[in-house]
Amino acid sequence: MPAATLAPSFDRLAQGYLMQATVNNLRSKITRLRRQLPFIPKTLRLVWQASGVWMVIWLLLLLVQGGLPVAIVAMTRRVVDSLSGTVKANGGAPLQTIYAVGLPLLVLGLLLIAEQILRSAAQWVRTIQSERIQDFMTGLIHEKALAVDLSFYDSPASYDRLHRARVDAMNRPLALLEGMGSLGQNSITLAGMAALLFAYSPWIPLLLLAGTVPALWAALSYAVRFNLWRLCNTAEERRCQYVDWLITMRDAAQELRLFDLGSYYRSSYQQLRAHLRGEKVALEKQKLLTELAAGSIALLTTALAMLWMVLQKIRGLASMGDIVLFYQAFGQGLRLMANLLRNTGDIYQNMLFLENLFELLNTTPEVSDPPYPVPVPALNDSVRFEEVDFSYPESERTILQRFSLTLKAGKIAAIVGENGEGKTTLIKLLCRFYDTKEGRVTVDGVDLRELSQQEWRRQITVLFQEPVRYHVTASQNIAHGDIAGNRESSAIEAAARAAGAHEVIRRLPKGFETVLGKWFGGAELSAGEWQRVALARAFLRKAKLIILDEPTSMLDVWAEARWFTRFRELAKGCTVLIISHRLTTAMQADTIHIMRNGRITESGTHEELLKQRGRYHEAWEGRRRENI
Repeated sequence: MPAATLAPSFDRLAQGYLMQATVNNLRSKITRLRRQLPFIPKTLRLVWQASGVWMVIWLLLLLVQGGLPVAIVAMTRRVVDSLSGTVKANGGAPLQTIYAVGLPLLVLGLLLIAEQILRSAAQWVRTIQSERIQDFMTGLIHEKALAVDLSFYDSPASYDRLHRARVDAMNRPLALLEGMGSLGQNSITLAGMAALLFAYSPWIPLLLLAGTVPALWAALSYAVRFNLWRLCNTAEERRCQYVDWLITMRDAAQELRLFDLGSYYRSSYQQLRAHLRGEKVALEKQKLLTELAAGSIALLTTALAMLWMVLQKIRGLASMGDIVLFYQAFGQGLRLMANLLRNTGDIYQNMLFLENLFELLNTTPEVSDPPYPVPVPALNDSVRFEEVDFSYPESERTILQRFSLTLKAGKIAAIVGENGEGKTTLIKLLCRFYDTKEGRVTVDGVDLRELSQQEWRRQITVLFQEPVRYHVTASQNIAHGDIAGNRESSAIEAAARAAGAHEVIRRLPKGFETVLGKWFGGAELSAGEWQRVALARAFLRKAKLIILDEPTSMLDVWAEARWFTRFRELAKGCTVLIISHRLTTAMQADTIHIMRNGRITESGTHEELLKQRGRYHEAWEGRRRENI
């Protein structure tokens, strides 16, 4: 078949594919809109919970404000017609003119004053609503951030969602409410203006509509483009914040100077900002051009309408008051129609952003309590890992494989192993921050999944490898270990002594009432001193299970020996798990476990492990040779 014959067929086929793609795109947008429409009542419920009676006051102000412009335009025509008629009748006599025009003019003045008062009142109410909604939504975000699984923070996508939700929660609910309020207010005013214009000709409101449809297209198209841009660039915005934090916070100040990294990160920040700024400016340019085109069409329709009205005046079919009313009503109607359509675009845009907020609020933790938790056992027997398999979410690497371990009640056990063997993972499983994939973790034979998370965690105290440095007083730092329990100064000082932090704190300007850290002008501590404060925090809680991750990593040899002597007395009767790279710390335990490739390969006392001549013996001999 000749190519010339095939060409029309290919053209029709291409047109068919294009039409099908357009239909599919339209269906996709309609489906998405249907999915997002429920966000409106959900958001309004949140706003009602946040502001309550202020929402009712806002609604009443909105209704009155919607009707006032129509009354002002109508009264303006009456003033102009009264003035024009009086001048013709009385030849411009001042007293008669003032008398005839006085009442309409007084009413017009009162309406204008009322409009200004209501505008100010609405702004005051809006400020109150904004503050209440911001506090309420921040509370919801904080509540959800504390409730989600620890695995939530392992995913970059989750961080993006949290970042967008934190930003949107501050203003989007109020913006949606204001958008809907403006839509309602403008609709009321527009209906009044349309009624005034309809009295002149039925086609005038249609001309009004034709002049504002392009504005709707401009608003909606920009909303979609901006939402897509934001979804694609959330990670870049977070990276900008991270680099800004690196440059401006103390944590990285030393290394930035020592390794001359300041210029590198400044350049990185500027490149990121240039990329984001360029794309955002391009979006705004497109928005400006489309709005300029829409505005030109609106001006053209205004000119046509006013030309028609002037011809009516020439023919004697309209008065000066009619021209003034028509100009004000059509001009305001055009503006209101554009605002109304813009409000629709704003509502749509806010629905797009609120999708992120409700995605976060609808996130449910996978690690949850059973419907009927059993009482927490007394820990009289043991804590056991029974044939446990575990890997982190979205990771293909298996951390623990058929892992089994018994921690006997009332004994001190130590786990020694290389980095990445899964030692810290054991702590997360014991705290039930994650659940096992296979196998189970039990306390006195009861699976941790049968217990209340909160009740079980109250029986545990942990010194994490990288404890948080709370920039509050030393006393509050330690009290955080048992915030709902014993916060008496004697107990806090006793915990500080047990951790070796008492002398450090006593030397501070205000002792235990000294603020720690430099964020709020407090006293800075060394890494080892911060660790002792964190250790005191762990000791304050009278727990059945004590878990210490590298408790002596910041201590010298002499301080380590003194600390362990105090610790044995403090931990008497408790079950203790110590994770350490230091063999001098591990050798003090009742039982030492060697961990390799996600399993326990050796167990015993210090002497027993030396006799086995395995990895522990090898490490001990290597340490001994280094110290010779």
